[in-house]
Amino acid sequence: MKTKINLNNISKSILFLFILFTVVACNKSTNKYKVRSKDTKEIADNNKLYEFKAKSIYGREVPMDEFKGKVLLIVNTASECGFTYQYGGLEKLYKKYKAEGFMVLGFPSNQFGEQEPGNNETIAKFCKANHGVTFPLFSKIDVNGENAHPLYKYLKSQLSGFLGQKIKWNFTKFLIDSKGYPIERYGSSTKPKEIDADIKKLLKKYNQ
Repeated sequence: MKTKINLNNISKSILFLFILFTVVACNKSTNKYKVRSKDTKEIADNNKLYEFKAKSIYGREVPMDEFKGKVLLIVNTASECGFTYQYGGLEKLYKKYKAEGFMVLGFPSNQFGEQEPGNNETIAKFCKANHGVTFPLFSKIDVNGENAHPLYKYLKSQLSGFLGQKIKWNFTKFLIDSKGYPIERYGSSTKPKEIDADIKKLLKKYNQ
């Protein structure tokens, strides 16, 4: 006796699975990046943040260990980007939590659409005049490729994004806890105010 196969039901099942897969994929792509466990025991051997140095936008060599004990938000920035308005939100976070041990560190880069064409002096003046930036800014760097700054090579190795380690665009953000552990990575479209709760949580832990 031959078993009849209901092709209509099979087609519906395949369509349902396809829709389910698509929804899951879309949800993952729109969420903020969260690929590293907050269990610091897991990443204890990778705490190298304080070994790096970077030049400030005014040319001073700044060792990252100057920020020991601080919760940090490290951001690659640009002056002519659709996300440049986020400078204002970053400054608000900085002023709101600075007294509690929080710092924003801005690293201008011209790697995405050549949207940071100016020199360091021009960038510093733009940020101050247009967005009232008072948090530390650093000299323009590469964040991808062979010439990427060592700090960014390290950050990317610890926290991958949706498309892997590579920085996708301007205003990608890395949240670092007070012990120097990279905790979270956020995409360009994640507004600074959306990170407020995560910062507050780390500061609460730090100030206990």
